[in-house]
Amino acid sequence: MALDKSEVAKIAHLARLHVNDSEAVEVANRITDILALIDQMQSVDTDNVAPLAHPLDVVQRLRADVATATDQRQLLQQLAPASEDGLYLVPVVLE
Repeated sequence: MALDKSEVAKIAHLARLHVNDSEAVEVANRITDILALIDQMQSVDTDNVAPLAHPLDVVQRLRADVATATDQRQLLQQLAPASEDGLYLVPVVLE
């Protein structure tokens, strides 16, 4: 699918882009090349190709799952204006 200057001008207007006449020819050529590449990619038979999450077969190294912070629940409960049975008490917002 080849684009000409008038189609590029319409697209530029819809996208609110300023493209002058000298740039319109270059933009049309680039868009035509991109569309040709897309057509080429769509013609490839991918029926027997399994989808990949990542093109490389690598494993993410993870850090050890170790607790680093100490439990400060009692300290934070003491700082709260109102708490009861380990829960924070707040004013009623909706009735």
